Parts: sequence; structure tokens; C-alpha cells
Amino acid sequence: MNKKTSNGPIKLGIIAGGQLGKMLALAASNWGIETIVMDDDKDCPAAQSCSVHIFGSRLSYEDIISFADNVDLIVCEIEHVNVEALQFLKKSGVPIFPDPDILTCIQDKGLQKDFYKKENIPTSAYHKFENSDSLKQAIDKGLITYPFVQKLCKGGYDGNGVSVINSVKDLDKLFTEPSIVEDKVDILKEISVIVARNKNEEVKCFPVTEMEISEHSNLMEKLICPANLPEKILIQAEEIAIKLIEKFNMVGLLAVEMFVDKDQNLWLNEIAPRPHNSGHHTMDSVITSQYEQLLRAVLNYPLGSVSINKPSVMLNILGSEGFTGIARYEGLEECMGIDGVKVHLYGKKETRPNRKMGHLTILGNDLADALKKADQIKGKLRVVS
Repeated sequence: MNKKTSNGPIKLGIIAGGQLGKMLALAASNWGIETIVMDDDKDCPAAQSCSVHIFGSRLSYEDIISFADNVDLIVCEIEHVNVEALQFLKKSGVPIFPDPDILTCIQDKGLQKDFYKKENIPTSAYHKFENSDSLKQAIDKGLITYPFVQKLCKGGYDGNGVSVINSVKDLDKLFTEPSIVEDKVDILKEISVIVARNKNEEVKCFPVTEMEISEHSNLMEKLICPANLPEKILIQAEEIAIKLIEKFNMVGLLAVEMFVDKDQNLWLNEIAPRPHNSGHHTMDSVITSQYEQLLRAVLNYPLGSVSINKPSVMLNILGSEGFTGIARYEGLEECMGIDGVKVHLYGKKETRPNRKMGHLTILGNDLADALKKADQIKGKLRVVS
């Protein structure tokens, strides 16, 4: 794309104004880029850092069409948007990242799995079901066996839309909407690779990270970078990520989540066509952050270095159980007093259990040092009301 065709600074449109939009707007401000965010929450995190906040819904066809009049290009902070509106804008010549065709696939986990199968990318076996009744019939016939994982085809986000069914006692947790059912992988580790690609087809992967996921909330609690895995697995993980972004012919940023099983085989889990929770640490621990890299990709600039400055551990700051209301942070000063700790609060006024309120990046002289500091911090910072 052309870097800029009109007078004045680039006007970057960001659909949705959560913490990803906030951090992207902060990165864009370093280059004098105007950021225009559309979100239907007047207090959304990105409203604190963007140039202009336009009130509108990411699910509204009319709001997205109107929003496009104010910007030079559009990026989506979340994949759950009105794709029909984006398809219309694409035909009108508006640059959109990721491409609406890619969003159509990624919005539906069933289509995602079909794509992996078509491209011979390793992923766990799966079946599609229109509702819970048809799934129960398949269980009765022995076509589906315990344990398995059910995922909503559409709408799942931040740990929602995933149900682990270990036995008949868990059947009351089944979703009634269209879903996919996967074999439950015997997981050794969960990992993530974030890969970037620009229009010149330059591709770069951020270092592979390990993720520790809470069984209670299904949200990431801790991230470790670099991942402590054999070189062979790290190379294979990057190869899978690169293959995916190239097969999609995607310009932008793609987060690729994978499982490593007990036999050290890799299995693709899910993908997200945007900045990702597993890349927040790059703001402090990598030469180029995932947010700057996204800007470089969509503006077709050379991609930045992905070399690690320092090993790091990232801890999500989640709303504490039993608290809903105006957020207060306990233990913040104590955490700030530890050398190498970087605090990022998203500016969400209200807390609720397991809501993502911020993150901590803990830098160390080596990974053992970072892990030791993370153990000192864990549990000290609480979000209450």
C-alpha cells in the first residue's frame, strides 16, 4: 500500500478499544500517527491513549461504514467484528488488516480446523456439531469418547467458549450452540509464536513463549520467554507459524497457540490475527514490540528486530475473586520495588473476577533470575473493590 496519499499524518483506524487498542495507540504515537478508535464504551482503555474516540459498535454494519470515512486504513483489535461491513469497505478500496476473508475463517473455529486439515498442519482430531443434542447422540453411539474439549465455533474469547468434558458428570457444561469437539491432548506445555508479515512478504517470528493456563479461568496466568524447550521444537513451532501466515497470504500479525504433548509432538490449538496476550512482554523484553511490529507490517515498512533484550516472565493482573466494582490495587508499590519489574495497568475502572486489568513484565539477568522474581511477586498484587 502507499504509505500516505493525503496531506497530514497517517490516520490509523482501530476497531475496538480494549487494552490491545490502547497499547497499539501508544506505539503509534511514537511515529506521530493519529489513532482513531471506535468503541461503544466511553471509558474503554484505548480512549486514554488514542487521538480520537468515536462511539460505535464493532458489530454494527452502519457504524463501521461510517467510521471508515475518518481513517486511511483500518486494523481490528479483536476478530469478532462485522465482516460484511469490512468486505464492503475492502471493495471500496479501504486497506483493512487483517483481510476480511481471513477474518471470516478465523471467526469460526470449525473453518479454522478445516483450514489446518487442508494445509496439513498438525492439529488434534475434531468433529463439528450443530447443537448439544447431536453431540449427546454421538456420545451415546460411541463416536465421541471422554475426555474431550468442546469449543464454540463463534464468539469465544478470553477463556470463554471452551468446556472440558472429562466424564458424563460434566455433560451439564455442554454448549448448545454450534461447536467443534476435539480430542483432549495430553499436554506437556502450551506455547505461543507471534509472527509478522508485510506486503513485501518479509516474515519474522518473535521468540517462542511458554504459557501457564489456569484450569479455573482458562486464562493465561504466566508467560515465560524464551521457552525452555529443545531447539528442534522451537524451530518446528516457528515453521508452523510462518506456514500459516503465508498460506493465509496475510499482512499483519498472527498469534499461533500450540500444544506440546508428552511425546514432544506439536499440535496447533488456535490462532488470533492481531496482537495477543502472549506478546505483551515484547514491550519491555524484545527490541521491537508486537505493537510496533504490527504498524511496520501494515504500513509495509521493514520489520523490526525480534532479538531478546532480557529474558522475561509476564504475569497477568486479573480481577480477584469475590470483588466487583471500582478497582483498587493492593501490593502495587511492593511489586514496583523489585528490580526489573515493569507494571502495565489498562485503566479499566471496574474490576470483576478474572477480568484482565493489566500485566507485569519481570526482567531478569537470566531466565532463572526472572522466574525467581516472579515467584516473589505472585499473589502480592491483588485487584479488589
